[in-house]
Amino acid sequence: MSETPVEGEGAQEQGPVVRDKRRIDPTTGEVRPGAAEQAAPADADAPPAAETELELDAVAELTADLQRLQAEFANYRRRVERDRQAVAEQALGSVMVGLLPVLDDIDRARSHGEVEGGFKLVVDGLETTLSKLGLQRFGEAGEPFDPTVHEALTHTLSAEVSEPVCAEVYQPGYRVGDRVLRPARVAVAEPEEQ
Repeated sequence: MSETPVEGEGAQEQGPVVRDKRRIDPTTGEVRPGAAEQAAPADADAPPAAETELELDAVAELTADLQRLQAEFANYRRRVERDRQAVAEQALGSVMVGLLPVLDDIDRARSHGEVEGGFKLVVDGLETTLSKLGLQRFGEAGEPFDPTVHEALTHTLSAEVSEPVCAEVYQPGYRVGDRVLRPARVAVAEPEEQ
């Protein structure tokens, strides 16, 4: 014999309890009454503080990575531009070094009075073009001797000078910008020791 609880004796058989918390009624499609009161609190859309902090850390890390990459790219671009300019200056210097014997021959011809007429126009045009490209001639008699740009071929003592000077220039020097293509070959005069 099985005993079934009788109504009123306190024991009732219960089935699963389903609580439908949907705001929209699926059968009518309308907002259920009382759903507005059950609406999520104001900060329900905001993630918890720990997640927000982690997200901010991730954003800061990604921002730092992006800034580092941008700085690396800017440095790379500057380095490539500097290398490109260095290669261009080196190529220009190589061409100029090849022309220095021609310029020496022109100087010798000029000192003998052989640069006249049409040849003079060619020489002037060549020298103008080379100076526009940055070729500078240096080494004049009487200027102070600088071992970084002058090559001393002879040495004399003189009472007429107070510091080492270039007494005579045997061959002029040439530079492009700060780069010396050929030092000036000079005779150096130094003051006599007293």
